[in-house]
Amino acid sequence: MVNFLRADVLVINKLDSAAPEDVAVLEENVRRERPEATVVRADSALDVEDPQLIRGKRILAVEDGPTVTHGGMKLGAAVVASQRGGAAELVDPRPWLVGTLKKTFEEYPDIGPILPAMGYSDEQVNDLREVIRRADCDAVVVGTPIDLAKLIEMDKPNTRVRYTIEERGTPTLADVVDRFLEQTTSS
Repeated sequence: MVNFLRADVLVINKLDSAAPEDVAVLEENVRRERPEATVVRADSALDVEDPQLIRGKRILAVEDGPTVTHGGMKLGAAVVASQRGGAAELVDPRPWLVGTLKKTFEEYPDIGPILPAMGYSDEQVNDLREVIRRADCDAVVVGTPIDLAKLIEMDKPNTRVRYTIEERGTPTLADVVDRFLEQTTSS
């Protein structure tokens, strides 16, 4: 449970993917518990560097490992971008697993057709590189916070996906920061 009782600004994000009834409950709780708080409403939009690599292709989706393992999410930005972008198929990486990634799937067998980037030690990066090299796919879609292309030379076409915030209406985050700076500098 998020404690927003002392927050001056609350960002309600992912309005584009959250259930409207859940958003309504959250907004009602905010109005009741912290009516003076500023609320910024936003969507988490996907920014795909090269969307042409996805349509009709067999995609190996690389996600932030902790998010899809002990974080409990069954998908991330790479999967969503692949689905929305018209991928022909998400390629399951399990036939090509090695080392630390094999152990990850043993510990979290319900991950699904996602290659989790579990960390960035030399061993983890080498295992990730090897699975990507072995995988029978047309392209790799990377949804990790770090730019894997800077760590791993991939022998397959690849593109990076990130979330960006798209505010709905006003106030925007820029409005909130401007107001804060005006108050700070005038006092």
